[in-house]
Amino acid sequence: MSNIDEKLQPILDQVLRRNAGEAEFHQAVTEVLESLGRVVAKHPNYLDRALIERICEPERQVIFRVPWIDDRGEVRMNRGFRVQFNSALGPYKGGLRFHPSVNIGIIKFLGFEQIFKNALTGLPIGGGKGGSDFDPKGCSDNEVMRFCQSYMTELYRHLGEYTDVPAGDIGVGGREIGYLFGQYKRLTNRYEAGVLTGKGLVYGGSRARTEATGYGATYFVQRMLETRGNGFEGRRVVVSGSGNVAIYTIEKVQELGGKVVACSDSSGYIVDEEGIDLDLVKEIKELGRERISKYAARQSRAHFVEKGSIWDVPCDVAMPSATQNELTGRDARALIANGVIAVGEGANMPSTPEAVRLFREAGVLFGPGKAANAGGVATSALEMQQNASRDSWTFEQTERRLADIMHGIHDTCAATAEEYGSPGDYCLGANVTGFVRVAEAMRALGVI
Repeated sequence: MSNIDEKLQPILDQVLRRNAGEAEFHQAVTEVLESLGRVVAKHPNYLDRALIERICEPERQVIFRVPWIDDRGEVRMNRGFRVQFNSALGPYKGGLRFHPSVNIGIIKFLGFEQIFKNALTGLPIGGGKGGSDFDPKGCSDNEVMRFCQSYMTELYRHLGEYTDVPAGDIGVGGREIGYLFGQYKRLTNRYEAGVLTGKGLVYGGSRARTEATGYGATYFVQRMLETRGNGFEGRRVVVSGSGNVAIYTIEKVQELGGKVVACSDSSGYIVDEEGIDLDLVKEIKELGRERISKYAARQSRAHFVEKGSIWDVPCDVAMPSATQNELTGRDARALIANGVIAVGEGANMPSTPEAVRLFREAGVLFGPGKAANAGGVATSALEMQQNASRDSWTFEQTERRLADIMHGIHDTCAATAEEYGSPGDYCLGANVTGFVRVAEAMRALGVI
């Protein structure tokens, strides 16, 4: 059961009715509306039903077919999406996800989260998201290229550095961004570097962008831990996933003195009590695009658990960095029983509502994804800034900006939670801060 203020319940009822069957989107909207009860109680002027309804409704939804030809010469077809959710603070900004699970409800939940995440950065970017049910796994480079070219052939007409700026997400890394940008350039006859972020360094990308989401989540959690007088030093850490976010979370945790003992992919998880060998993980996942079980086959001290829950591994800090709703109430109970003190979400909404409730009730420090994983989009905005000024910053300069932004997000969320009578509640702090910033901008722009 949701804990929605009775004045806001009609808005949620309308969202559920108008977006039937979109469970993840319902979950994301419910979580934000639950936080707004305190806002409208303290500041009744924010009880503007028409405004809140508009925040919950995308400005534009684009759905299209993506035909492409595989290496056997056969025509294949996938469905493409782009949801341009809210542009009150700036051009739509948010990644593209290529995964078989993608549907319009998934994209809407991601776009809705992106509105508030982007607002928290303090940078001039709105919220959007996109993707396709295409699965790049098992496809050749040429097949991925042909798919990306077909996808961009439709999407390009909706993009622009002042309109909508996609980036990567699950299934969309440097290879895919390169193919997408190449097709955009071909179709428009413009070298508009700021239209996509996550680009390679040789054609307008930003240093530290690859590392940004994982590094940013680690900076956020480090700041949370410091509120209790400690950091990652000597801490036992579990990171789910083994993609871009997980890899660079592991890297930064290790730099800060923590020991990451487990990571995973969709086939299961590995445990290495001496600490994950990150070079080996990068070789297996980034270069070989192989299953994480290969780690245990090549590292004798490690073992692989097929299809189990990585959250059964005891740890001080848990960082879910794979996908939505991966950490359940059952997992939360196991983590709490094993003494977890902090959870930082590197993925988008990876903890179920029950898990979030259990962590908050147990006094576990909890960094929600819309705050903790904002480092990726923040550095994308810095990439846009560099593209606009025809500049290129050093890795150290960009990472300093990233660290400052993540510390600022943490401190702002903490201060907002304190202001609204719930100290240490980063979920409340993130939702309220993001909502107020977007709501004020929408009011200033009028009814549009």
